Amino acid sequence: MDDQPILETRSEGCLCLTLNRPRRMNAWDRDMRARLIDKLNGASGDGDVRAVVLTGAGDRAFCAGQDLNEINSYGADMAELWIDSFAALYRAVRALEVPVISALNGVAAGSAFQFVLLTDYRIGHPGVRVGQPEINSGIASITGPWIMREVLGLSRTIELTLSGRLMEAEEAERLGALHEVVPEERVLPRAMEKAAELGAKPSIAMRLIKQRFFEVLEPGLDDAIAAAKRYHRLSFESGEMQQETRKFLDRGGD
Repeated sequence: MDDQPILETRSEGCLCLTLNRPRRMNAWDRDMRARLIDKLNGASGDGDVRAVVLTGAGDRAFCAGQDLNEINSYGADMAELWIDSFAALYRAVRALEVPVISALNGVAAGSAFQFVLLTDYRIGHPGVRVGQPEINSGIASITGPWIMREVLGLSRTIELTLSGRLMEAEEAERLGALHEVVPEERVLPRAMEKAAELGAKPSIAMRLIKQRFFEVLEPGLDDAIAAAKRYHRLSFESGEMQQETRKFLDRGGD
């Protein structure tokens, strides 16, 4: 079981899903995304699930975002399929009608940062860093600014997207990207406590509130996905993304 990309445990109505590629800093590839989508969609129809907790294996990263080794050789024809897989992932987490808590055990970068911002409650520790470093590896950040603007505001979204810097936990909490910062060993236990608290709320009211939040966010997601398909095709056609990604990998991803 330990070689599975997504690990699953259950405890008193809480489904805990762990991203499990620690040697790759839990960076997701197509298989991991597909399996996570299946798990999230399965939770939607499971009446025994009252809350979902998401975390990562190891102590380095929640998820480093896209595994660059996978997309290094992608051509323009792959752009739409690639974006469609992220659209399905983002919809799967945002459409859940139960509370979703992120337990950040390390870095959440790029598409993982976007994914985390789509969860309802985010807990990290002082060593956590989050942000949108895609530009540093030659990837145009198109979907990210949609949800970042909703959480952080336009000015900070522009700065983070263009600079590619990662925020430390204190700044992330101050800006609302994290809701709590606790000692490292308390991250997952605290997330489970929060899941129990929110999962105990009246279920119909919770479901209706979550549905309404998704209705509010969905038009922006649709627009961001359509734009990402256009712009990533241009990016892939230019060859710059592949060239910069290879450079990034050659220097060890710093």
